[in-house]
Amino acid sequence: MATVLITGTSTGIGQATAIHLARKGYSVIATMRNPDGYPELAQISKEEDLGIRILPLDVNSAESVSEAFLKAGPVDVLINNAGIGHVGPIEEAPLDQVQAVMETNYLGALRCIQAALPSMRERREGTIINITSVAGRLASPAHGIYAASKFALEAASEALAAEVVQFGVRVAVVEPGVIATPIFGKAAEPETPTHYPHARRMKALFEASLENPVSPFVVAEKIEEILQNGADQFRYPAGPDAAPLIAWRNGISDKDWIASGGLDDKAWVSEMKATFGLNIQLD
Repeated sequence: MATVLITGTSTGIGQATAIHLARKGYSVIATMRNPDGYPELAQISKEEDLGIRILPLDVNSAESVSEAFLKAGPVDVLINNAGIGHVGPIEEAPLDQVQAVMETNYLGALRCIQAALPSMRERREGTIINITSVAGRLASPAHGIYAASKFALEAASEALAAEVVQFGVRVAVVEPGVIATPIFGKAAEPETPTHYPHARRMKALFEASLENPVSPFVVAEKIEEILQNGADQFRYPAGPDAAPLIAWRNGISDKDWIASGGLDDKAWVSEMKATFGLNIQLD
């Protein structure tokens, strides 16, 4: 079976993908910034005899990326999953937080792509799967910084796919909706006090969506589908709310989308209830 290198496997989607693909017989190299601090994956691999190889890799460090790929050797599949969240309005976003989000979510993926691609190109085969988000297709108020990083990764992925097709290398993006992962707890909290209601609304929307949690293994199964079907599809929404969210945004004019940001709390809650059936409780 193919050798798969996955970034950001300490928890969430990355960990679930490593476990799922190893169970399916893939040779998995799971990377994370601090393996000693997150022993769960190693324990599961040992208990189930999955043979997952775990390497330290900090996507924010060119040296770390180079060392990890040197140890890994040629890989057949690269899955760029490492990422961090952010919630807060543009005006009030500290630029060091903005830089951190872009560094991990966008530049981190590019570092790994540049490390993996030469071997794929020379062998004229390989697959690169970038985990973006529905936020790579729609930018909600108070989610602009995170969305910008995912829009950027979507754009780079689209260009990359057209660049490397001549070498037999395939590129795909997976766009998860709201998935039950620690990223929501790790997102940088907005500065207080704030002039904007949207961060509070975004937090309440996530909480309402997670009342019926979607397992990260749903995304892992979508990744396996990509590896198995060999189709030419480029974008893969993942999770029950992903495609509806994207369709919802595509069905709204830019004028109406922007105007919705000016709704008061009561009107916004009513719209979320009518559109998605979510019972949102605002503090």
